Amino acid sequence: MHIQSQNRLLLGPGPSSVHPEVLKAMATPLVGHLDPYFLQVMSDTQGMLRKVFQTDNQLTLAMSGTGSAGMETVFVNLVEPGDRVIVCIAGVFGERMKDVAERSGAEVITVETPWGRAIEPDQVEKALKATPGVKAVAIVHAETSTGVRQPLEEIARLAHDYGALFIVDAVTSLGGIPVEVDKLGIDACYSGTQKCLGAPPGLAPVTLNARALEVVRNRTKKVQSWYLDLNMIANYWGEDRFYHHTAPISMIFSLHEALRLLLDEGLENAFTRHAQNGELLQSELQKMGLELFAAEGFRLPQLTSVVFPDGVNEGQLRKQLLEEYGIEVGGGLGSLKGRAWRIGLLGYSSQKRNVVLLLQAMKELLGQA
Repeated sequence: MHIQSQNRLLLGPGPSSVHPEVLKAMATPLVGHLDPYFLQVMSDTQGMLRKVFQTDNQLTLAMSGTGSAGMETVFVNLVEPGDRVIVCIAGVFGERMKDVAERSGAEVITVETPWGRAIEPDQVEKALKATPGVKAVAIVHAETSTGVRQPLEEIARLAHDYGALFIVDAVTSLGGIPVEVDKLGIDACYSGTQKCLGAPPGLAPVTLNARALEVVRNRTKKVQSWYLDLNMIANYWGEDRFYHHTAPISMIFSLHEALRLLLDEGLENAFTRHAQNGELLQSELQKMGLELFAAEGFRLPQLTSVVFPDGVNEGQLRKQLLEEYGIEVGGGLGSLKGRAWRIGLLGYSSQKRNVVLLLQAMKELLGQA
C-alpha cells in the first residue's frame, strides 16, 4: 500500500490543516540532530515560542511528543510523591490532567464544574483554604471537549497567594487566543503543535519560569521519566547542547515554519482572525436552530461544541460530511458522545471560506439548503 493524499479539510478539534509552506519545510532533507544548522533552527524555534507564549522564560522548548507528552512533562517534573495538587475539571482534559497528576504521585484535590461552564475562582479559593500545603493548581485554558474558555487571571492570583505553582494546559489555546505567561504569572505551561500553531502533531511546546525550574532542580527524588526529565533535556536545548535523544528533526523544521508564519501575521491579527471566524460560525449555527454547548461569555472562538436535536444521527452526518464533502469534524466526548460535533477553526484552518463551506454542507445535510 502506498500512502495517498486524501485532500481533507480538517475542521475538527485537531489536527488542523497546515499551510503548504509548513509541509514544504517538513520535507526539507534531513541533517543530523547535532548539526550546527539544526542547532540554530532549534534556537530560532525557542525564540519564536517565547514570543507566542508571551514570556521571557529561559526554559522554553518543544518536547518530542504530542500535547499529552507536554502535560506529562510538567507533572512528572514538578510533582513528587505525596505532593498536594488541585486540579480543576470542566471536561475530558481536566480529567486527563487528574490522571496524569495521580500517576506522578500527587495527592489530587479536584475542583469541578458541570460541563459547558467555567471554573469559578471562589471554588478554587475554597479548596486552597481547606487544603494546607498545596504545591500546585492546574487548569485547562481551552477545554477541547466542551468549547469552554477558562478565565485565568483570578485563579493565577489565588494560586500565588497561597504559595502554589500555577500550571496551565494551553494545548488548544496557544496561537488562537492570548496566553500571557509572564503577565499572569503562569509557572508552567504546555501546548501542542497540531492546533492553533498550525503544524502537524508531534511536538509539545513547554515553558517553565524560574520559580518552577527551581522546584525541578531541588527535587528530593529523580524525575520518574528519563525521557521527560527537564534537567537533562534543558541541556540539549540550552547552551551546552548535551545529547539527550535524537530530536524529531522534520517536526522541528515544520514548527519553525509554522511559528514564522504566525509571527509574520502578528499575534493580535491571528487572535482577531480566530475571533471573527468563530463568531461567524457560532452565529450561523444558532440561526440554523442548533444549540451551542458552552455557556455564553465563555465560548472559545477556535473550538465550537454544537449539540444536535434528538433524532439527529450525528455520526451518520459526520460520515456523510467526510465522504461527500471531504470535511472532517469531531464527535462529542463523554456525555456529549452521539449528541454533538466539535468544530475546530484552528490555525490555518481558521479561514472564512472554510466556515462558509462547512455551513453550506451542514445546511444541505440537514435539509436546510
